[in-house]
Amino acid sequence: MFLSLLDPNCVLLLLASWVFNPVRSEIISLESGNIDDILNHADVALVNFYADWCRFSQMLHPIFEEASNVIKEEYPEKNQVVFARVDCDQHSDIAQRYRISKYPTLKLFRNGMMMKKEYRGQRSVTGLADFIRQQKSDPVQEILNLEDIKTVDRSKRNIIGYFEQKDSDNYRTFEKVSSILHDDCVFLAAFGSVSKPERFSGDNVIYKPVGEHAPDMVYLGSLTNFDLSYAWTQDKCVPLVREITFENGEELTEEGLPFLILFHMKDDAQSLEKFQQEVARQLISEKGTINFLHADCDKFRHPLLHIQKSPADCPVIAIDSFRHMYVFPEFSDVTIPGKLKQFVLDLHSGKLHREFHHGPDPTDVAPGQESQDIASSPPESSFQKLAPSEYRYTILKRHRDEL
Repeated sequence: MFLSLLDPNCVLLLLASWVFNPVRSEIISLESGNIDDILNHADVALVNFYADWCRFSQMLHPIFEEASNVIKEEYPEKNQVVFARVDCDQHSDIAQRYRISKYPTLKLFRNGMMMKKEYRGQRSVTGLADFIRQQKSDPVQEILNLEDIKTVDRSKRNIIGYFEQKDSDNYRTFEKVSSILHDDCVFLAAFGSVSKPERFSGDNVIYKPVGEHAPDMVYLGSLTNFDLSYAWTQDKCVPLVREITFENGEELTEEGLPFLILFHMKDDAQSLEKFQQEVARQLISEKGTINFLHADCDKFRHPLLHIQKSPADCPVIAIDSFRHMYVFPEFSDVTIPGKLKQFVLDLHSGKLHREFHHGPDPTDVAPGQESQDIASSPPESSFQKLAPSEYRYTILKRHRDEL
């Protein structure tokens, strides 16, 4: 006997079926033949790089699938949000391409471009879903009155666009760039009559650096050229000397480069500015071999204690090679031409390590002075402790030279 659609029992049956059979989301398995096509067409994609034998990967699978189901109900349109996975044992070429060093690794992609910020939060359905919702929020704040420009936070880097229309290629490019770099800069935009006084020569984009009196910089390239816009904005938003915090420490250690760190008091802007200038002047050629960082002396007291320093000694410059820490002799020497660069070169050559164990190299001993083999050991790395934990990931062992 068939139930009529008007029958209350039929209605209840349909409702029960809907409640207990919610929208199911497919986790897409990526491989060499489909990865580029799928990621390039996804507004946002969260990719789980895993290994079947990894217990942390096994624990994540059901959570990842349920989070995908939750998000699919909120963003049902195809390619709005994609949840995908890569079996790194089966597709080692993809794992190498994205420099996977631990399982599971959750990487975020936007329109095919991998973001530097991966998911490192709580492995729960709520945590993953909230992370995706955050990624889907509008990265651009709309300016409704040009007077509001006077009150922007000048302790942050601001990128401001002035457009005739929101529905334009110029703004779409701006929005795409902002979706990638919104963690590094604040993006604002004004449209139509609001932006007209600033559009005397057409749509334009400006950069307001940190500092009340720092002059604005104008983007002079094509507003529809994504590559040019992104390169210019990244140069302005991602500083040469970055701040290390407990929030981004894991991410920075995973980049695998030694740290050159300035420890300074939070309100000591002068020392930071001097360090930034000397890094730009002496070390720009070393950008790919070492990370230039600054840290709050009060927050990072423990690493200072490792090198027998305290906040009272700040500013202090040190290198952490992830095996040992080495102290730059005197902060006041940072402006001596080539002094800071030689400190970094001595790390790469192994000289810092040798001298801590055996005293000065023979070439550094004054004429007539006897060379002494002084046994010592440099302080162990402190920032290595911020690296991904073996209680949370299966870490792939990689060889690291002893520095």
